[in-house]
Amino acid sequence: MTDNIIKNFDITQFQVDLLQWYAESKRDLPWRRERDPYKIWVSEIMLQQTKVDTVIPYFNHFMEKYPTVYELAAADQQDVLKAWEGLGYYSRARNLQNAVREVVTVYGGEVPSTPDELGSLKGVGPYTTGAILSIAFNKPEPAVDGNVMRVFSRLLKIEDDIAQPRTKKQFEGYVRTLISEDDPSSFNQAIMDLGATICTPKSPACMFCPVQQHCRAYSEGIQEELPIKKKAKRQKTIPYVVLLIRNEKGEYVIEKRSENGLLANLWQFPMVPVEEIGMDHLENWIYSEYGLQIQLGEQKGKLKHVFSHLIWRLEIYEATTVHTKTDDSRIIFANQTDIVKYPFPVSHQKMLKYLEDAKQLNG
Repeated sequence: MTDNIIKNFDITQFQVDLLQWYAESKRDLPWRRERDPYKIWVSEIMLQQTKVDTVIPYFNHFMEKYPTVYELAAADQQDVLKAWEGLGYYSRARNLQNAVREVVTVYGGEVPSTPDELGSLKGVGPYTTGAILSIAFNKPEPAVDGNVMRVFSRLLKIEDDIAQPRTKKQFEGYVRTLISEDDPSSFNQAIMDLGATICTPKSPACMFCPVQQHCRAYSEGIQEELPIKKKAKRQKTIPYVVLLIRNEKGEYVIEKRSENGLLANLWQFPMVPVEEIGMDHLENWIYSEYGLQIQLGEQKGKLKHVFSHLIWRLEIYEATTVHTKTDDSRIIFANQTDIVKYPFPVSHQKMLKYLEDAKQLNG
């Protein structure tokens, strides 16, 4: 199958054109300034589902705090999550730290340089494995994600659904055939840059493409019709009431989420599944759930937060309680100075402005 697709494709000239363009036009990114496998690993994990411009300041801050695998392995997970705060997809940070700890204990602090060993680490899938092996170790391994599949679906005129796992396997075969054996590091990074700057999802800049003469989709005028990707299932919407519960000391109730599942081990203001509970039973539910007697106050605002698979619709209310102690280990009372020390998901960070005397947070 691969042979038929690649047939009559000028691999050598394609590599020359691509690598020459990359040498002249590559983006200056902080993780590209040296071939440190740890730094490349961190950058690739951060770049999953996240734009480069967003990642750069996070990467720089993260490297200042955890310059080697040893600092990250030894760090408290709450501190790591705080450093990741706002970047989203927090399981990436937890998996990265767990994998780094394995690198320290099993591999003596050296990031593995074989597909099997690297791919066995927590959170290191086929794409990340290929990216680290090719970029850091200059091994001719494919690094295929949606960005790369878009580029090659157009270049090779592949009309299979890229949402299917088997299609991704096919693309890995195509890239393995086309990749430069002499400079796989630059090849894979060139494809990444091409997809990010020229072969974009909409309105690709084909007139500026260094490999335009090799692109079968362009030659047929169907570049904007590719890749083929069936729409995912519709996201489920869940309404919540979020409570900013304040005691007489001016402290607020914050809750640590479960160590498993969505936003694991992050902190939040208490969330009530209002569709199940109903507003009339909200105060009783808080008492039965947390052992807190509250008095509901006015609504402060509304937020919508979109995940890949669901949507939170959040109505934010203030509330008061006279109780400062509870037997529930999930929750604590924290003043506004201390609250900002805890890692919160983006949706709950946005609620900090509704706290009384919120200016203290920025003071």
